Amino acid sequence: MQRVSKSSLLLLAITTLALVIGLIAQNEWPFMLGSAVGAGLAIRMVWVSIREHEVGSDVLALISIIASALLSEWLAGSIIALMLATGQALESWAAGRARRQLEALVQRAPRTVQLVDVDGVITEHPIADVRIGDTFLVRTGEVVPVDGRLLAFGSFDESALTGEPLPRSRQIGEEVPSGVSNAGSPVELVAVTTAETSTYSALVRLVENAKAHSAPGVRIANRYALWFVPLSIGLALATWLVTGNVHAAVSVVVAATPCPLILAVPIAIIAGISQTAKQGAIIKDGSALEQLARSQVLLVDKTGTLTHGGPEVTNIQVAPGWKPEQILQIAAGLELASAHVLAKAVVRAAQAREILPAKASKVHEVLGEGLVGVVNGQTIRVGRLLEPVPSWVTISQSLQICVAKENEVIGVIDLEDPIREETVGTIQELRKLGIERILLVTGDRKPAAESVGAIVGVDEVFAECRPEDKLELVGIEKTKAKGAVLVVGDGINDSPALAAADVGVAMGARGATAASETASVVIVEDSIARLADAIRTAKGARNRALQAAGIGMGLSVVAMISGAFGLVSITENAIAQEFIDAAAILWALVPTKKRASLLT
Repeated sequence: MQRVSKSSLLLLAITTLALVIGLIAQNEWPFMLGSAVGAGLAIRMVWVSIREHEVGSDVLALISIIASALLSEWLAGSIIALMLATGQALESWAAGRARRQLEALVQRAPRTVQLVDVDGVITEHPIADVRIGDTFLVRTGEVVPVDGRLLAFGSFDESALTGEPLPRSRQIGEEVPSGVSNAGSPVELVAVTTAETSTYSALVRLVENAKAHSAPGVRIANRYALWFVPLSIGLALATWLVTGNVHAAVSVVVAATPCPLILAVPIAIIAGISQTAKQGAIIKDGSALEQLARSQVLLVDKTGTLTHGGPEVTNIQVAPGWKPEQILQIAAGLELASAHVLAKAVVRAAQAREILPAKASKVHEVLGEGLVGVVNGQTIRVGRLLEPVPSWVTISQSLQICVAKENEVIGVIDLEDPIREETVGTIQELRKLGIERILLVTGDRKPAAESVGAIVGVDEVFAECRPEDKLELVGIEKTKAKGAVLVVGDGINDSPALAAADVGVAMGARGATAASETASVVIVEDSIARLADAIRTAKGARNRALQAAGIGMGLSVVAMISGAFGLVSITENAIAQEFIDAAAILWALVPTKKRASLLT
């Protein structure tokens, strides 16, 4: 059972007891107490709306309680108070239900690691003690504490990260992300990240920063409130002016008390965020979910996004006087500090050739350029091949990493980065979900970019783009698009565009920290197919929110008109509103598939 906040339970208990005692004792004093509590709750809700500079639809609830009190309709006021308290308790329960999947990730984070020394002795240490290159043991059923490279065959339960229910087998030398569980025999791994930079640590930080409670349904509700509040007050005033019946006018306001707007809509959005988390996508707040549902234009990076996560080194070009082994040794020394897929490919190539990476210090990432560090007292840059290109370099359509010493190119590493198996199908699925325009925006050279773009079926290709170029393209598309503009990437060079987009989506928690922290959506598993799943769920949640609001307001309008014609009393409309609220909130909580079966 999900937890409900103590304050919500207390308010619910007081308003419930007040109503029950009043009915049993046939005394108005308990109803007065309940009305007072409800007024206090309504005032707090209105104050929050004012503080956030929003048109709070909850102002109708406050008006209803005050009007009921002025007419000594204490039973109606007490019922409205119970409705507000019930709605707040239900919202608290639903928020806890929606965040359960996210909180479970944090709770299962390992705190210690079993380190294995050169003599094979196993000792337990705090996870913060792990250093890259350390050997550690993961027993059966334990969670992998940091990203590691397998020293033996292993089988792992990766459902916590990817949602895949079946264990996955991994071979010797393959990397295993932290956060998955060992589903086979005990295995030893070599750490390739520290606890601070591991996949699971990055995911936990994202979860802790997630703001599922700030659902955009509040804004949806306030857009409805722009006409619903004036309509309700106008109808109440018209009823009073035409009939002179104050009780009928108050009955209209009581029927308009808008819990479907202020509770059912956010609950639907929160439920959607919870569902996407189960599917392998962390949506940091409700605003991102709403924008995701309105997606129309997609700007997508190539490397590590459309292409596979495992590029291979195919050739090493060297300047006169240098050997391929030297270039690979220097590059691997710097790339050890990066989590990018290309960096890992260079390190893997060095390991396969039994080349020990050079010792590098002061390694840092330069926006749009690559990694810069110091090796043997000299400044080394590993990254993008810049103009002018030396005459000994052969430009190809493959990925090329430049290695420069003191601004002089000494080597170029060629890599082939295969397209992900799921990319073509995902692009087609995204179009079915409403993405009308897809742009491939990459820093790679034009031939390689156009080759990938033609295979996957994008609308337009923009190659050799710097971060500022990507940022400019986002601005242009935002001025033309009617819906939301998405940007998907995984590197630090994507960060400006991710921040400027309506929705920034970072691929994989192991991507560049700047990308993951800037993006409003993070795909936990390095698979673009999860983006289609997230958009589909977001659309369902937004539709569910709008349906809940429509049902609640439609029934409220019927009750308002009935009150205006004197067909129902103030108290009867207060009771009717309870059922209206329950119907809207339950509709918001029913999963889309179940709702479809209810309609057929």
